Amino acid sequence: MVREKVRISTRTLQWKCVESRADSKRLYYGRFILSPLMKGQADTIGIAMRRALLGEIEGTCITRAKSKKIPHEFSTITGIQESIHEILMNLKEIVLRSNLYGTHDASICVKGPGCVTAQDIILPPSVEIIDNTQHIASLREPIDLHIGLEIERNRGYCMKPPKNFQDGSYSIDAVFMPVRNANHSVHSYGNGNEKQEILFLEIWTNGSLTPKEALHEASRNLIDLFIPFLHAEEENFHLEKNQHKITLPLFAFHDRLAKLRKNQKEIALKSIFIDQLELAPKIYNCLKRSNIHTLWDLLKNSQEDLMKIEHFRIEDVKHIFGILKIEKHFTINLPKNKF
Repeated sequence: MVREKVRISTRTLQWKCVESRADSKRLYYGRFILSPLMKGQADTIGIAMRRALLGEIEGTCITRAKSKKIPHEFSTITGIQESIHEILMNLKEIVLRSNLYGTHDASICVKGPGCVTAQDIILPPSVEIIDNTQHIASLREPIDLHIGLEIERNRGYCMKPPKNFQDGSYSIDAVFMPVRNANHSVHSYGNGNEKQEILFLEIWTNGSLTPKEALHEASRNLIDLFIPFLHAEEENFHLEKNQHKITLPLFAFHDRLAKLRKNQKEIALKSIFIDQLELAPKIYNCLKRSNIHTLWDLLKNSQEDLMKIEHFRIEDVKHIFGILKIEKHFTINLPKNKF
């Protein structure tokens, strides 16, 4: 019997940015490579990364405009060159960058004549306009233009149902995706069992993120989706027919995941969001505004830290402590020295 020798590459995966350019303030391009990969791995990674780039990265958009002087969306206002519909479409194209969550207010207050651009938008702190020259409207007469705006951070594409136009509020379909397009291609080299692949990733963004930032964020989000599979090596499942328990076999993970096993508790806490704790709305909103999104974020704070949160009281801290004590579905030993 002849055994065929198979060479196993000990080289670690490496990635590199081979091309990067800014075609305009709202169009960035980057080209990246990842190698060496075994046959078939490039497509596996490329398909997943493309979906994560287009669907898992959050962005900030204007989602609503409000003005009492506007009778309906397709009306016109004397002294303004554009129709209301055209103004709403221009607002939809404004590219913003922020790390805020929830809905925040902004506004436009301009006196004509003149050209209204993105730089005339009065924004909340931590929100940045990528291109101040983006056109919104042209005022041909000395009139006042007052528009209230709502800004949200989300992911994907959101089509909002129109509200009653009588209150002067108009929803704007938001494209939260900072990545305009993403492609991947594969280059193969070698022969037979030694065949390897190089993955090429091309990323176009709207300027709120660079392609490299988008690649990093998509990678983190993709990893977060798989972290639950690393929490426990054994799980018990009930079969509907015989109600017998079966135990899944142990998974032999790669040596590179050894560090993740050591930090298993931390990883588990980071994957449990405070949305699962059934907190009171006031407590939930206060925690979110303080950038506390997961159980790990919460347990890093002492009672004194929580009391420093605006509008937080000792009763709220006791409520959180009570919730953590009665939650039965978390298979995690909570630190005793907290609170």
